[in-house]
Amino acid sequence: MLMVLPRLRYEQEDNRPQPTKLWKKPAKADLHKTAGSSARRRSVVGGRRDAFGAPGYNVGVSFVIRDFKSADFEGLWRIDQECFPPGISYSHHELKLYIRHRGSITLVGTDAAGKIVGFIVAHGGPTGHVITIDVMAAARRAGLGSLLLTAAEERLRDAGSIAVSLEAAVDNAAALHFYKRHGYSVVRTWPRYYSNGVDALVLEKSLKSGS
Repeated sequence: MLMVLPRLRYEQEDNRPQPTKLWKKPAKADLHKTAGSSARRRSVVGGRRDAFGAPGYNVGVSFVIRDFKSADFEGLWRIDQECFPPGISYSHHELKLYIRHRGSITLVGTDAAGKIVGFIVAHGGPTGHVITIDVMAAARRAGLGSLLLTAAEERLRDAGSIAVSLEAAVDNAAALHFYKRHGYSVVRTWPRYYSNGVDALVLEKSLKSGS
């Protein structure tokens, strides 16, 4: 049985152990429906700072969030290989299992040219579970990670999830800061969760209306 190792990061957006330095905080998501489409777009325009007061990057960039298509798979796998080192990135088989899992929600983010530059995989249930968020280097620090996370939360809520959980390494301060800003709270610790012996913090967020 394949053990799910949820991976959430900010910018590459993950809880997988950071080999060299902490990840940086992304901008706050700002979603709205695109006219004539179920896709969602976020445009980063004007100003020099994001919603958290951090410097703005890639000003003028637009992202569209859409559903995963089978033809996207190789591109998503390559993004995962780029975002994570060997041993942490997923194999073809692993990624396929997560995407094909019953109740799986996989969303991709494309840039203004229609190129896939990030994706998120989450599993539904009474408490949903975010498996991974991957964002290519060229699209980081422009809010795509936040956009993907917020879109996945909306899908989980629509599918009946009343909460969503994820895991983050205890030493990944930037990722923890990011998720807490998105309303996640630490509920417990999993000792030596990662292969390198690092503990994981389990974070959870209510998806109930008004929470």
